Amino acid sequence: MVKKDEEDEDDEESGESWWVLKVGSKVRVKVGIEVQLKSFGDQFRVDFVSDGVWAMKFFTEEDYKEFLTKFQNCLFENTYGFESTDANKLKVYGKDFIGWANPETADDSMWEDAEDSFLKSPGSVTPARATQDLREEFEEAAENGGAIQSLALGALDNSFLVSNSGIQVVRNFSHGIHGKGVYVNFGGGSNTVHSTPKKALLMRAETNMLLMSPVTDGKPHTTGLHQLDIETGKIVTEWKFGKDGTDITMRDITNDNKGAQMDPSGSTFLGLDDNRLCRWDMRDRNGIVQDLAAASAPVLNWAQGHQFSRGTNFQCFATTGDGSIVVGSLDGKIRLYSISSMRQAKTAFPGLGSPVTHVDVTFDGKWILGTTDTYLILICSLFTDKDGKTKTGFSGRMGNRISAPRLLKLTPLDSHMAGVNNKFRGARFSWVTENGKQERHLVATVGKFSVIWNFQQVKDGSHECYQNQVGLKSCYCYKIVLKDDSIVDSCFMHEKFAISDSPEAPLVVATPMKVSSFSISSRR
Repeated sequence: MVKKDEEDEDDEESGESWWVLKVGSKVRVKVGIEVQLKSFGDQFRVDFVSDGVWAMKFFTEEDYKEFLTKFQNCLFENTYGFESTDANKLKVYGKDFIGWANPETADDSMWEDAEDSFLKSPGSVTPARATQDLREEFEEAAENGGAIQSLALGALDNSFLVSNSGIQVVRNFSHGIHGKGVYVNFGGGSNTVHSTPKKALLMRAETNMLLMSPVTDGKPHTTGLHQLDIETGKIVTEWKFGKDGTDITMRDITNDNKGAQMDPSGSTFLGLDDNRLCRWDMRDRNGIVQDLAAASAPVLNWAQGHQFSRGTNFQCFATTGDGSIVVGSLDGKIRLYSISSMRQAKTAFPGLGSPVTHVDVTFDGKWILGTTDTYLILICSLFTDKDGKTKTGFSGRMGNRISAPRLLKLTPLDSHMAGVNNKFRGARFSWVTENGKQERHLVATVGKFSVIWNFQQVKDGSHECYQNQVGLKSCYCYKIVLKDDSIVDSCFMHEKFAISDSPEAPLVVATPMKVSSFSISSRR
């Protein structure tokens, strides 16, 4: 039973009211995405989380459908602050995205076209299937007693485990990453890294690494970064972020495009702050590489970008194979920028009420994956222009025939097992850097779980998960890798490390003191 919560004295004082799900004396929980409601149309049943996992069964289909409609309406009102009417949905989503509010009427043809193209693509002779096994191949302990903070996977010979004291170099193999016994301490060189790097970015054919350390604990912003020469093991310079003679901050950095870290001559990278999107150049304005030995703290050259005057609240970003940019925001919006302009987004997808904390995009720019605390959102950026050509939302305005997104969620039981304080982090596609190759899996981290979805299965509109669902289609078919400790990061190695009997490159899963590699093999 759904009821408005206006009788609490505390609520009267704050002037707030919201909808709650109330079942007898046992259940009383605010209607929200955190309830993780999952419907079973064939059983007239819903499962949800509220200090445990509950199943609620209805006697008739009519009661079941009435409950789901009421729940969706209350969820909308609790999320956006006003009643779930067509006019208000138009206000929230905009006329171009009304299919997001009414998924049953949305145009899903682009998802279906994508399924066809996947089967025709090179390398799809061994299509990814649900009957795949994960097998642990290697396990490496963190060296020098430093807890692993992040992974920096290479596409060439080596990958890197970044800890608070240095970097452990590991070798890339077709079955995963394996130790070389090489450790680079941050103490080398004249400049040292004063706090634990939260971001490590490989550059210049993976011989250099940019390290970002936050100025204040608990906040990602930083005023500069350290450049590490991996071959010598020394910090060669400490760069500062500046524009027009003024120091500025950045909250994230990323490569110019999906394969940029393999470019031996690369000298530019992208930067993101709450209201800034830009490209930084490590060369000076005359095109000459700065004399690092003479410069005490050289300032990076702001080569391209825009400072937004109003609160965009950017949180995260990623690039496609051609350098187009996708940016996620605190309000849940996901914006697409072409390679030619950082000033005006070509497309801005509306938020679903939850902040986007991480974002990824396929090499071809056709698919975008956003991470929120309680679900992942998968967006198809394809559309047909007025001339009948198929394009992505990075290259033009998508018009009004926009597909509804799909959500990837944990079941209520797995969500409860993951723990109330554990949130989805860092969802990404498998790693492709070549035209014509297709990403085959998605992976995300939540608590001690590394969760893997089969990409083609998620795209398949006839998939069993999607039958009899109300609202946005949600996929619950995944595999879980369970570790003994909280997982720092999970990501797939470059697709070139996939062996002949496997549809995918190995998955690397890092906890603070260990890193494990898993191969995916198809059952015969």
